[in-house]
Amino acid sequence: MTDSKETMINLLGIMLKIRRFEEKLEELVMAARISGFVHLYIGQEAVAAGVCAHLRTSDIITSTHRGHGHLIAKGGDIKKMMAELFAKSTGYCKGKGGSMHIADLDLGILGANGIVGGGPPLAVGAGLAAWYRGSDDVSLSFFGDGASNQGTVHEAMNLASVKNLPVIFAVENNGFGEFTRQADHQRIECITDRAVGYGMPQISVDGNDVMAVHEASGEAIQRARKGHGPSMLEFRTYRHRGHYVGDPEVYRTKEEVREWQSESRDPILRFKKQLIEQGLVDPGRLEGLEATIRQEIEEAVSFAEQSPLPDVSDLLNDVYA
Repeated sequence: MTDSKETMINLLGIMLKIRRFEEKLEELVMAARISGFVHLYIGQEAVAAGVCAHLRTSDIITSTHRGHGHLIAKGGDIKKMMAELFAKSTGYCKGKGGSMHIADLDLGILGANGIVGGGPPLAVGAGLAAWYRGSDDVSLSFFGDGASNQGTVHEAMNLASVKNLPVIFAVENNGFGEFTRQADHQRIECITDRAVGYGMPQISVDGNDVMAVHEASGEAIQRARKGHGPSMLEFRTYRHRGHYVGDPEVYRTKEEVREWQSESRDPILRFKKQLIEQGLVDPGRLEGLEATIRQEIEEAVSFAEQSPLPDVSDLLNDVYA
């Protein structure tokens, strides 16, 4: 995929859809219209958009407890997503998965995962299957700085390296493992330093620069498709909200958060500014794009609210494979 005008506008559109979806979700949770723990992706939109732009439907991704953005960027249906969040039978998992467990095998989404570090082994399994079939499909695992300390991640990286599998390990380093700063749980600054021990290529880029994400992930994905094995990518970003909706955020200051929400750092604001200054898009088109996205999200909420709850007779269905 080239860095054409339409590519850039499409990337912005995906980022905006993720942001507006998450903002609406936050509003619904705070109004007690949705229950349960919800972890928002606000501030990290450039990562999902830039990475998933290179993926085919047949490519596999594994996600995290903060996974709504990945699903949207991979082509997820926001009506089914919203219905799942409302615990309705029309949701992706028939209302049984909720925020942290949405999956769509038809889209190559093995699922969001509430287990920290649970995704990389699944991605390696998918990569092994692609290798066994002789396919040029790839698998990609999104995980955070906190998960990078888990043994499951290191075991997955080692196996992918030994077997030269088409797997990309994509670390979204948003600065915090739940409530703990990266500097307090790791001695390294670049998490990709750990890839050296597994003999795989690695790169760390600004995760709030969607074009930097797009370029780095495109190279790693093409490398895997050609049979050249796994890579590790680190996207340095920042989550604008707390670990979960309602988090009191005593571990950081409001001034710090505002700095990351500024035009120079917010991935959407800075990319909008770039496109306008380069004459690639006019404000009128952006307003139309925003209006379309907001309408789609309102329709998704209406669909979810009007959908039926799961019937008690369906309680044990889909529990066992």
